Amino acid sequence: MGARERARHWRHPGLPGVDLLDARYVSKTFSRHTHESFVIAAITSGVEEFHHRDSLERAGPGHLALVNPDTVHTGQAGVPEGWTYNVIYPSAAVVGEIAAETTSIRGNPGFSVAVAHDPHAVRLITQVLRAADGENALAADTMLRLVVARLLRSSGTALPSRSLRAVAPRDVARARELLESRMAAPPSLRELAAELGTGPFALLRAFRGAYGMPPHVWLTDARVRRARRLLDAGVAPADAAVAVGFTDQPHLNRHFTRIIGVPPGAYRRERKNVQDTRKAADLASAG
Repeated sequence: MGARERARHWRHPGLPGVDLLDARYVSKTFSRHTHESFVIAAITSGVEEFHHRDSLERAGPGHLALVNPDTVHTGQAGVPEGWTYNVIYPSAAVVGEIAAETTSIRGNPGFSVAVAHDPHAVRLITQVLRAADGENALAADTMLRLVVARLLRSSGTALPSRSLRAVAPRDVARARELLESRMAAPPSLRELAAELGTGPFALLRAFRGAYGMPPHVWLTDARVRRARRLLDAGVAPADAAVAVGFTDQPHLNRHFTRIIGVPPGAYRRERKNVQDTRKAADLASAG
């Protein structure tokens, strides 16, 4: 990471189901990827530019970038000086709970826009990260719920159920299952199509139509997701790299940093700090 860049990606034990990111990027680019969680990014300086579905979006100071789960997007600087932002990644369960309590949205809640101008919401997200960094779980949780409820009321909607728009939806779903189960040694596109009884190009079109990216790009994304879960469980980065099918740790480092924003070693250290804090608290309460 360049000298002018910084990033911290962490969790606070008082905010279950939520990841946090405080970062400044200049030359950093995020490749096409998805998140299982929501992305609510508060831009505090500079401009972030990102592809979202079929559009190129720009978010500057006072704006938020809003990305629903499993939505393909990218990220890069929109101006030479880059951008600085605070990001919360609440799970679908967390957002669903807040939506049920504070809105009339029925079904799966999500956001109807990719960029929203709301300086007050930007300040609230900054307060979430400051409170979490200061070990004030009550304040962090309060601000988190206030900002998510505010954004759902202003930009919320019920997300449509995912439908596989391809010629062979069962083949698409089965292809994803096969790639997940053989992540460490995946089949080629030809082998995958032959196993499903379809043609490689038909499968490629169906998969891209369903998931917004071709199978090989989706597989890299899925490998990073699984590597995150392994790192959360205490697995060393080198072992996680092998387990998910990357050739070595540098290969994992490259893709993990492109998608998550920090190297796997830094990510794991933050997780370990949270685990150590939780253990110390448990021992103190037991004593």
